Amino acid sequence: MNKQQRTKLIHEGRFLAEVDVELLVTDDEWSPYLSVQDAYKLDDVREALKKGDTTTAARYGRIFSLTPIGI
Repeated sequence: MNKQQRTKLIHEGRFLAEVDVELLVTDDEWSPYLSVQDAYKLDDVREALKKGDTTTAARYGRIFSLTPIGI
């Protein structure tokens, strides 16, 4: 089994989070996949952003506030 570092983007409302995760690469047909811990981490970040809790979301990655510029 090999591991690859990746950055996942999570967009909720006016926030965007960059979260570093590890993809597990194997020889089976489900590869590559996230570990259970990384999947829960992404869920926690998404839930925190939905609530507007940027402090909690920032524990897991980089948080950005999105500002619309078009009409």
